[in-house]
Amino acid sequence: MGKTLLAMIIGYFIGNLSSSYFIGKAMRNIDIREHGSGNAGTTNTFRVLGAPAGAIVFLCDVLKGALAAWIGLKLTGTELGAVLAGGMAVIGHNWPVFLKFRGGKGIASSLGMILALYPKIGLIILAAAMVLILATRYVSLGSISGAVLFPVLLAVYREPPGIILVGAILAVIALYRHKGNIKRLLNGQENKFSFSGSGRQK
Repeated sequence: MGKTLLAMIIGYFIGNLSSSYFIGKAMRNIDIREHGSGNAGTTNTFRVLGAPAGAIVFLCDVLKGALAAWIGLKLTGTELGAVLAGGMAVIGHNWPVFLKFRGGKGIASSLGMILALYPKIGLIILAAAMVLILATRYVSLGSISGAVLFPVLLAVYREPPGIILVGAILAVIALYRHKGNIKRLLNGQENKFSFSGSGRQK
């Protein structure tokens, strides 16, 4: 129990390392949360700072989810410990104590954790999300669908109930963080993503 708790605490603080915040400060001396959608994540970084910055943020956020899961696995020696540590990295990304609990939506960090522990499931989710994004240009739709698909695929692959429960909790968190996007999608008002690399949405 002690090692699991330690892994979760480490995971949370890894999640606090907001790459979009640091990239915004480094490139333009701005707080990314005060621009665009106000979200400290990949899509808003792409829109405000451009494609290269968005790609760096995406990679860093994926890596911190994977790193937290790896540390959890090494510390606890259990799959559940790894998932809990990775899940706490997502929570740390969404609600970072060092940034007054104003973070991102946790999708890239979740993907990193999933790819590290369940590469087959991660690739299925990534492929499904990309198809939706390319077909609709709604990044939020791909993100939400991927989050919901995670616990479903865990159940399909007959993972233990505790693992499925953590996956379901992460899905609920993702839905909560995307509540504004969901409302706009239902009202036909969600912004479509531009793949031009200009860093702007249409």
